[in-house]
Amino acid sequence: MQIDKIILTQFRNYEKETLLFSDQINCFTGLNGMGKTNLLDAIYYLCMTKSNFNQSDKHVVQHEKAFFRLEGHFKRKDKKEVVVVKAEMGKKKVVERNEVAYKKMAEHIGLFPVVIIKPEDTLMATGGSEERRKFLDNTLSQLDQDYLKNLIVYTKVLKQRNASLKDFAKRNLYDAELIESYNEQLIEPANYIFEARKTFVQHFHPVFLKYYNIISKEQETVNCEFVSQLLENPLNDLLVQNKDKDRYSTRTNAGIHKDDIAFTIRTFELKKFASQGQLKSFILAMKLAQYDFLAEKGNTRPILLLDDIFDKLDVNRVKQLLELVGHEDFGQTFISDTGADRLTTILGELGLKFEHFDVEEGRIRIKN
Repeated sequence: MQIDKIILTQFRNYEKETLLFSDQINCFTGLNGMGKTNLLDAIYYLCMTKSNFNQSDKHVVQHEKAFFRLEGHFKRKDKKEVVVVKAEMGKKKVVERNEVAYKKMAEHIGLFPVVIIKPEDTLMATGGSEERRKFLDNTLSQLDQDYLKNLIVYTKVLKQRNASLKDFAKRNLYDAELIESYNEQLIEPANYIFEARKTFVQHFHPVFLKYYNIISKEQETVNCEFVSQLLENPLNDLLVQNKDKDRYSTRTNAGIHKDDIAFTIRTFELKKFASQGQLKSFILAMKLAQYDFLAEKGNTRPILLLDDIFDKLDVNRVKQLLELVGHEDFGQTFISDTGADRLTTILGELGLKFEHFDVEEGRIRIKN
């Protein structure tokens, strides 16, 4: 799969831009703050119907403008498709595929798979469990519509359950029947999500190890392991056991919203013992393995977005990574970097085909 053309209208710092892309590697270079990342986010938005940066659309639209529009021309399994996003402030966002608007935007997820690697991804290793669950959900939602549907249901019911627990505390009462009703609604989607996550990590683990060994040149032993309360007990039992705790803490203390992935390096906890370089290598391996997994299970190569990831990598590591993504196992790749000479020189040395775009304050110039 690839994106051949994108048209941005009042998206972030771009008034109006049309770009034609190479089917292999595309480079966006320029100083920080010029809009390189915004171009990657526009591609991500067209694939996932939302920004990668957890921002509402009011922060995505260009300053003091009332709407933005994105248009992407894709080639998916040898078929040309056009995706359009139209978002006007105060109105419901519209996402269209081939001039037909989706009734539910969740139906779009997975049709145009995408993987983004960015500096903030180190939070996946150093931050809380929510970051690692996002990784699981992002991957599995692009492969399995039923996973996404169950996740939406579980999240909605969990929110209602927690709101009721807080309301009970304020009013000094407790409705056991209502809580039991929520419990029953949680079990089926939770079990589906739990089994999908457990199976994914089992299959993902050897692929992750392969990429980490390539990137680190087998300098250390690493591991990732799925962690879930449901590995020990069924959810219904856990909810009953935590009944009093939930009531007094006013939140749900057991469930798949507590799932995690445990990362270790040389058997030690990653976030406590890894160097910056090791953290970077770990995240790169996780995301490249995610790409590999999506490509294999989805029978199409995702679009790969690399946002300023060379900041803490030496030239040899940069060259090694570019050689890796330039291999035939990878499809279309987009790279942003502040070092134009460094990036294009290495790509030239590797003999890789690429398109080079110079970005300056929301204006784009083709350098090739």
